Amino acid sequence: MPAKTAVRAVPRESAPPAVTPRAGFDWRRIAYHTLVSRALDDVEEQTNKQRATVPREHLVLYQFSARGHDMAQSILGSLLTGAHDGAGAYYRSRPLLLSLGLSIEDALGSPLGRAGGFSDGRDIGVVCNLPNPSGCTVLPMAGDVGSQYTPAAGWAQNIVYHRDTLADASYANCLSVALGGDGSVATNGFWAALTMATTLSLPMLFYIEDNDLGISVRGDMQTPGGDIARNLASFTNLRVLNGDGCDPHDASEKLADAVAHVRGGGGPALVRLTVPRLSSHSGPDNQKGYRTDEEIAADLARDPLPRLREYLVPAVMSAGEWAALEGDVARDVQVALEAARARGNPDPRTVAQHVFADEHAPTEAMGGLSRAERAALGGTDVPQEGGELLRFAEAIRRTLRHELATNPKVVVFGEDVGRKGGVHLVTEGLQKQFGATRVFDTSLSEEGIIGRAVAMAIGGLVPVAEIQFRKYADPAAEQLNNCGTMRWRTANRFAAPIVVRMPGGFGKDVGDPWHSLSDEVRFAHAYGWQVIMPSNAADAVGLLRAAMRSPNPSIFFEHRSLLMTGDGSARYPGDDYVLPLGRARVVQEGDQITLVTWGAMVHRCVDAVAQLAQPGAVELLDLRTISPWDREAVLASVRKTGRCLIVHEDSLTAGFGAEIAGTLAQEAFWYLDAPVERLAPRDIPVPYHPDLLDAVVPTAARIRDRLAALLAT
Repeated sequence: MPAKTAVRAVPRESAPPAVTPRAGFDWRRIAYHTLVSRALDDVEEQTNKQRATVPREHLVLYQFSARGHDMAQSILGSLLTGAHDGAGAYYRSRPLLLSLGLSIEDALGSPLGRAGGFSDGRDIGVVCNLPNPSGCTVLPMAGDVGSQYTPAAGWAQNIVYHRDTLADASYANCLSVALGGDGSVATNGFWAALTMATTLSLPMLFYIEDNDLGISVRGDMQTPGGDIARNLASFTNLRVLNGDGCDPHDASEKLADAVAHVRGGGGPALVRLTVPRLSSHSGPDNQKGYRTDEEIAADLARDPLPRLREYLVPAVMSAGEWAALEGDVARDVQVALEAARARGNPDPRTVAQHVFADEHAPTEAMGGLSRAERAALGGTDVPQEGGELLRFAEAIRRTLRHELATNPKVVVFGEDVGRKGGVHLVTEGLQKQFGATRVFDTSLSEEGIIGRAVAMAIGGLVPVAEIQFRKYADPAAEQLNNCGTMRWRTANRFAAPIVVRMPGGFGKDVGDPWHSLSDEVRFAHAYGWQVIMPSNAADAVGLLRAAMRSPNPSIFFEHRSLLMTGDGSARYPGDDYVLPLGRARVVQEGDQITLVTWGAMVHRCVDAVAQLAQPGAVELLDLRTISPWDREAVLASVRKTGRCLIVHEDSLTAGFGAEIAGTLAQEAFWYLDAPVERLAPRDIPVPYHPDLLDAVVPTAARIRDRLAALLAT
């Protein structure tokens, strides 16, 4: 299908004043990418209109147009020339990606859902990414609004860390940019990133494309008065610029000013450019349902493409050269379209690949330590003899201390992690030893904590982020989800192997609905996450070190009861101790019933077994990790004993015990002498009073009684 790139004839009240195009810009390149973007929108919109005649595999299943946003983005892209610049973009940012090196074929092939490209048919075609080791990297985009901001701020902090702490001169004068629409300025991510950038004086540019529409909601519902730049004019440590994204002279001035300010060390900047939305929000949307004909016509009259032509012809090129450029674009887009359509469909046999890292894959994703770096760190799963007895918290602190000393790419951070040493004092003294650039406090935003960790991991660092309590992770749900799916949805182009330390569970003789939540099954259900739940200090050492050296993101669950008591104290297994994930520990052997548990419940189960008349009948397994979990160890034990009780602290309904029970019913049914049973809290929040807590969370006495009843069957 030929691409149409002719400039639309739009009536204007008056022609803009003649000005000399700004020097220092490659205006031909800017015009080329603007025309290409417009041509791609034409192709996709025409394709979607022909649903009755075009075979289904040629359809763009979900289309977003960048009409009206294209020229200013192309100008911005031409300014992102740093060796380690980064960009956090969103679904209307394809013009920027084209200007940064996204091929036209890929720009069409991925929306068509074809094999290869930036998602191999796994993600919406406008949700792009661009790994670029020698230029501007476009961080993996996401489908949720505002989630691009905190990773973009994290990339800016990544630049500072490489430049200053690792003394890598190639990061000098680099910057990070976050692109967003006017609707996104109402999101948590925008404000979290703004706080990060201004309090830390990060080299970050906020670029807001204001078309005054969040689908159908006008801008004055997103920010008072509908102008975020005006509202932020007095914001401390932020250069704010307001301009017209339809006027190439004004847009280029504002963007060049902001980029120079950030590159020059002046701190963050925000540029708001007003632009028209020359289409419906997306392919399925019909803007005529919520906009008048006059409103649509007014936007068409502001189309930046005719104004770009007027700006450049004849000052930079003749009318014939512009026409020739249009011809080049039409040819290039047609060639790319044919090549994109010639690509095969994605192979369904590969759809399960890249949820987790494949160490045998021919290429490595961008993110975390390389295979060579991880191999050089070594490690053994054999504990050293004679280590000193450590409590749970000290074992974690000692492991963090050793990894910080061993690997300069390790950074530890979170609310209160630095000067105070964490609310449980797990990181106490680490900032004093390693400095505030490596162990640091953050603003009170869980989205900001995780979003920055994601980008720092993509940049090659090893971020160990703390969320103070499990319940507090909820505001970071988008970032956690996007992190876990990153490797899969980018077809192994990107990964963010972060470690999230997360205390939770009941405390010493006390609980409450906010600090005592367990809910680990949520992360076991989340795609791409390793979920680690140690029950003792020695396992905590080996499992935390494994997480920090893993190519996959990990939730490291630190049980509050273990942090607050001597339960779980164990001998330090050594600085090289690394435990493989997914390997259960046989706490005690037995031959009549299998008792499966993890975390702090291990200690209550040990007490319960000791109270039985026949304790040697119980085989007690500590899973240690629930993603992955040791299916074979559990199956082997149950095939031997014929009975199974699963004990956990998470709620009974849909708790992880249900997954284990389902597996046993499916794969060990004929070995069972009794039904598989679960003992877990009722489906109510964790209460505060100790008597209420004991009525909810399994106690050693209740575990003992259930074991005795099962043994008697």
